[in-house]
Amino acid sequence: MRKEILAAITINPELVGGGIPIFIAQDRAEQDKIATYLARITEGVVHDLENGVYVLARH
Repeated sequence: MRKEILAAITINPELVGGGIPIFIAQDRAEQDKIATYLARITEGVVHDLENGVYVLARH
């Protein structure tokens, strides 16, 4: 099985970049909602980096 980062969900776009999709939320509640929906859709796992960024990964 290949491990991969699928997306980043953030409230602070200055903290992320690169070749993955980046979803920008207006606040923490919206960030949680987007991360939850994306995890269900992609069958991924959400990891909180504790700096305002969530990473969606598939293990």
